[in-house]
Amino acid sequence: MTCPDHPLVVVAAVIVQRERLLVVSKQAAPDVFYLPGGKPEPGEQPLEALTRELAEELGVSPLEPRLLGDVEAPAALEGVPMRMTVFHARIDRTPQPAAELARLKWITGHEPGLHLAPAVRHHVLPALRHRGLIGTPEAN
Repeated sequence: MTCPDHPLVVVAAVIVQRERLLVVSKQAAPDVFYLPGGKPEPGEQPLEALTRELAEELGVSPLEPRLLGDVEAPAALEGVPMRMTVFHARIDRTPQPAAELARLKWITGHEPGLHLAPAVRHHVLPALRHRGLIGTPEAN
């Protein structure tokens, strides 16, 4: 069971192309978008988990992944405390949703009606905007 002392642990990738962030949704909740990634398996290091998750979910490999840091926020689907280790990476090919994913989108975060996970909306997008990595509303 997850509690504040033991949050849900996940790893995720910030993948930006043409000033757009890649987000994905699960088949269980196709209208909620979050960063690609997932939960590490027992004994798996964060970067190993990220590489496995990106291969399973999108058929891609991360290129030159760099640790951005940890984000703490409620998990979008589970509604429990979450600690997400975030890597910034390029990818080696065009992503295609697979496994439990329903779809993917490239966003600036200003799209009307877009339902983003709290960690993405309140932590990741502001950090990317601050660094000038994603577009502004005028870029839509």
